[in-house]
Amino acid sequence: MIASCHMKFGLTPITEALGAIAVHSVRTRDNLVRKGAVISREDLVALHAAGIFEIMTARLEPGDVGEDEAATALANAIAGDEVEVEAAFTGRSNLRAVRPGIVAIDRAGVDRVNAVHEAVTFATRFPFQPVLAGEVVGTIKIIPFAIHENVLREVLAVARPVLAVTPYTVKSVALISTRLPGLSEKVIDKTLRVMEARLQPAGAAISSEQRVPHAPDEIAKSIGAAIKSGAELVIVLGATAIADRRDVVPSALTRAGGEIEHFGVPVDPGNLMLIGRVNGVPVIGAPGCARSAKPSGFDRVLARLLTALPIAREEVTTLGVGGLLLEAGARPQEQENLALRIAGQKGA
Repeated sequence: MIASCHMKFGLTPITEALGAIAVHSVRTRDNLVRKGAVISREDLVALHAAGIFEIMTARLEPGDVGEDEAATALANAIAGDEVEVEAAFTGRSNLRAVRPGIVAIDRAGVDRVNAVHEAVTFATRFPFQPVLAGEVVGTIKIIPFAIHENVLREVLAVARPVLAVTPYTVKSVALISTRLPGLSEKVIDKTLRVMEARLQPAGAAISSEQRVPHAPDEIAKSIGAAIKSGAELVIVLGATAIADRRDVVPSALTRAGGEIEHFGVPVDPGNLMLIGRVNGVPVIGAPGCARSAKPSGFDRVLARLLTALPIAREEVTTLGVGGLLLEAGARPQEQENLALRIAGQKGA
């Protein structure tokens, strides 16, 4: 691997440190020399007065490119649609979403940038992650205080716009809730409020809400009516979880003239989810966890569909890595088992 830069680096007498870069922060009673700062005469006077006669410094040599300049150049090279580049500071340039949407990443392109040299790092959010305007979606960090122009040139040669934000475009969502004895209207009312809050960051809203018996024909009629009224996305929340492609909600989707694209999502909670289309309009058979505001596989699929992008089976099946959402709370049985294991370890 070629050297990252020709920069001079090491312990320096303060008599020779003027104009050099401070490698570490040094605090005296009346002064602070910050890491990365160019050392001034005032800094040297304060250091001498504090009895500090040497300081670790770095000094750029001809051909070296400062960390901020390098980070900015690379960030501008990899920023795609709806991504803005933040001014670099201490070798870091953040990339932020211009509009709400989901993160679109060319993983191979990210890997190519990171493979060039250890002095250059590029990190992103995970693919299809929902973000708001202003949120950081990626960051470029130059590790040393400078890199040689040859290293920067080599990185820029493989850099392409590989990080973008796909904006939300779907605004009209229909919600269909099915009824069975034992499911109270209060539960459905709460689900409606949760769903409204979930859609709000995307600028979407519930354009129609129907409550119908848990029967294929009734649900099929409601799906057709919702699409006829202009819904761009239909969410069906069944009174019971979908157990099979031949269950009530999937049967309703096919009776409405639709097609099941995928059943089952490798994200927990959220496994029992149906994804399909009727007359080109996406229809989600929502899992029971969608009634809760806690993160679930439902959110990951919903965010993708709110951008009007199709989600193919191959993309659904890649959600398994990182799909165990422990932050969403373990199931009661798992919580009980965990408590027993902890108690057993303490008693051992």
